[in-house]
Amino acid sequence: MAAALDLDAFLADVGFGIEVGQADVPPEEEEDDERMRRLRRKISNRESARRSRARKQRRLDELRGEAAALRAANWDIAARLRGVSARAALVSLANARLRAEAHALARRLAAARRALVLRQLYAAAVASSASTAGAAAFELQALASLIA
Repeated sequence: MAAALDLDAFLADVGFGIEVGQADVPPEEEEDDERMRRLRRKISNRESARRSRARKQRRLDELRGEAAALRAANWDIAARLRGVSARAALVSLANARLRAEAHALARRLAAARRALVLRQLYAAAVASSASTAGAAAFELQALASLIA
């Protein structure tokens, strides 16, 4: 019998046959061991699932926090954009007003220049009227038509 146990031990060591001591285990104990393994696996799986749910909840909380921060940043940017748009509209109105004023001033300047030239022509015509009245009047009318 000792030789048989030695052979079984040898075969178990090299990966063949049944393990030493396994033949001596009654079937009820094997079932109890199997039930215990299943129970430990079940408990382990539940713990793993609990940890997984906890990780997912932490990630969800992080994402909610990020979303809230992004919404706040978006609101801040939108408020600044509204302010910049309002200032741009005011600048645009001021720019249009200044362009209209510049155009009106340019027309007034052109009219003032024409009036100055006419005064100079009139003064020249009056000065030369004593010498040649007819020719000077014709030149004055020709120059005035060129200016206008």
